[in-house]
Amino acid sequence: MKIAIMQPYFFPYIGYFQLINAVDKFIIYDDVTFIKQGWINRNSILADGSALLFSIPLNGASSYKLIRDISINELLYDKWKKKFYKTLDQYYKKAPYYEKVLSIIKIALESKHQLISAVALCSIKAVCEYLAIETEIAETVDKYSNNYLKGEDRIIDICRQEAATVYINAEGGRLLYSRNTFKENGIELSFIKSNNIVYKQFDNSFVPWLSIIDVMMFNHKSIIQHMLRSCNLLNKE
Repeated sequence: MKIAIMQPYFFPYIGYFQLINAVDKFIIYDDVTFIKQGWINRNSILADGSALLFSIPLNGASSYKLIRDISINELLYDKWKKKFYKTLDQYYKKAPYYEKVLSIIKIALESKHQLISAVALCSIKAVCEYLAIETEIAETVDKYSNNYLKGEDRIIDICRQEAATVYINAEGGRLLYSRNTFKENGIELSFIKSNNIVYKQFDNSFVPWLSIIDVMMFNHKSIIQHMLRSCNLLNKE
């Protein structure tokens, strides 16, 4: 069995969904520390040919707290949400799949969840359903009861508990894990690398690696399903 383990991100970039699509089980890593200026509650969309960063307002976001313990700032959220919808309307109204994608975004933003991890997970599951990604998603790492372990040791322990033979990570994790250590534990370690994905964004020069929101706005889901397979597994150092 192939598994991947990742933090929950709000409408992450397409590489995240390539990873989900590449495995049998995808585990949400929700009890690790929140990274400020990371991608848990924010991403970028297209705005007049440039990347525009958006951020869901949070309560007391801190690198001393776990992801799953951080809540949305309810006093600011409604105002932010209305502004975000207006921003989407301003920059994507003429995109071919605007109405459909807006309905997917609303699934997450109107979900009434108070925790950012839950809203992020809701966004991930909504996209997976739309794209017909059938990978099993485990919503938390709680059941593994191994938070006393750290880093590579914890990942290997989860693989053991799942009887996984392959662990796949994003390419950015190549410096974090040792193939020899995984091999010693009977697990093949691979990294996924996205190919160059380019699509038409109105008549602008292409802006890469925006939120999956942008990909869905401009591409039919059958095209995105093809993009999900536009990647390679790196099995060598």
